[in-house]
Order: sequence, then C-alpha cells, then structure tokens
Amino acid sequence: MSSITARQAEKIAYENNKLHKRLCRLVGQAIGDFNMIEAGDKVMVCLSGGKDSYALLDILLTLRERAPIDFDIVAVNLDQKQPGFPADVLPSYLRSIDVPFHIETQDTYSIVKRLIPEGKTTCSLCSRLRRGILYRVAGELGATKIALGHHRDDIIETFFLNMFFGSKLKAMPPKLQSDDGKHIVIRPMAYVREADTERYAALRQFPIIPCDLCGSQENLQRKQIKGMLREWEKKYPGRVENIFSSLTTVVPSHLMDRSLFEFASLAATGVADKNGDIAFDDEPCAPPQASIVTIHA
Repeated sequence: MSSITARQAEKIAYENNKLHKRLCRLVGQAIGDFNMIEAGDKVMVCLSGGKDSYALLDILLTLRERAPIDFDIVAVNLDQKQPGFPADVLPSYLRSIDVPFHIETQDTYSIVKRLIPEGKTTCSLCSRLRRGILYRVAGELGATKIALGHHRDDIIETFFLNMFFGSKLKAMPPKLQSDDGKHIVIRPMAYVREADTERYAALRQFPIIPCDLCGSQENLQRKQIKGMLREWEKKYPGRVENIFSSLTTVVPSHLMDRSLFEFASLAATGVADKNGDIAFDDEPCAPPQASIVTIHA
C-alpha cells in the first residue's frame, strides 16, 4: 500500500511541476512577445485576492529570479470597504512571502451602492472607480508597469461580449496605454487558460477571497458567454484555441472597417495579391458527418 501511495505522490508532484513549468513558459512567452517588462521596470501587480492575481504574482516572482534583466515587483490591493472583506488576509500572505506591498483603502463600495439601483450589477462602475484609483497609486509608487491577472479565457469572453452586446471587434489587449495616458498596463497571463489558474491556485493553496462580497448580481452576459465557450469546447475540442489564435492573425482588408483599410481608393494594380480572393480557397470545410451513414450487415 505504501509503495502505491508513494507512486501516486510522485505522479502528483510530477504533474504539479509540469503545470508550474507550463505557466512560467506561457507567461514568459507573452512577456517576450509583447515586450511587457523591461530592465529597471517597477511592476505593480494588482492583487484582488482571487486565483488569477495570486497566480500572476507567484509566476512573476519565479520569472524574476530567472530573468536576464532586473525588475522590481510591488503588490497592490484596493480595499474597497466591502462588508465582510477580510482585510488581514492579503497583508499576512504578502508578508509570509516577503513581497513589498501597498494596501489602498477607498470606500468605493458606498459610492457604487448609492449610484447603482438595487439588484443591478455593479461591476462596470466598480471597475471604472478601481481603475482610476490604481492609476493614481501607480504614479505615487513610481510603478512603470501595471500588471493585471486577466487570462486567455477573459480575453476571449470579452471579445464575444463586445461583439454580441457592443457591436465591436474588440477584446483585452495584452499591453496597452492606460486611459489617462500615463501608464502601461500589461496582462502577462494572456496565453494562460483559466483551468490552469484554477489548478495552480488549488496546488499552491492561495488564501482566496471571494468576489461576491459586494452582493452584486453576477454579470449574466459574461456568464452566458462563458457557458457558450464551455459548450463549444466540449463539442468541438480546439475551437476556443482557434478563436484565440484568430485574434493574433487579423486581415483588415477582409473586414469592413474603413479606418483600418482604404477601401475607397482600392484599385487593380495588375500584381497578384496573396490576400486577394485566393484567401478564400483555404477556407476549412466541415468534416463529413459519418454518423448519418448506416451500414447494414
């Protein structure tokens, strides 16, 4: 029995190590692809107490030890004075891993509750208020980059939310200039699946703080999108990955945004164009439906 237990423990340790390596590789790849972190940067990691921001901080700490460049990390949490918020959890955790941190206390909860009707989701206003405060704190701390814990699934969900409910082809960029034009915001976990952050959080036993303390209704639109993607992945494995890959391969000439492509002045040049009509020749065809074929004995 003990030998079986030992083998099981060895297998678990192997899988956990493989997960950690995969997360480090994906985060490192995203940082490199988009030049997210440079020598001398002070990276402000926004720590909410959720699984994703914990994973982000943990992986960045690992990568900092291995990186060929020097950069600093400071963890920042915004205590929004939500009823029941366990204010001691994050400071205790951050002290235990010896990470510099700053807790910013701002009662945005009262503002949101005063402005948003009872029963309506408060996420949008809460997010805007939080963003403005974090920008200010980044300036006060001298942070050159603001790191958020959004992962691949967040990016895809936001893409469909904007398409279905906002009539825009728009997602979460891995790197962007902040609204006030003073900061660079990065999402180092842009290539990481949410399922992996869930497993990693359980493995590392992060002290998770629930995000439902405000009592707001769940964002039903995002919930619908999440369910749709989950169903697609069950029925058509690989589809979600293809959707994500498509965000990195955009052909403006085959869309309809006149600000991205000059359709009005387009004229025949007499020179073959690989992005012309021939592009449609490579469209994937639906596989034959073998299930409709009946074989009689």
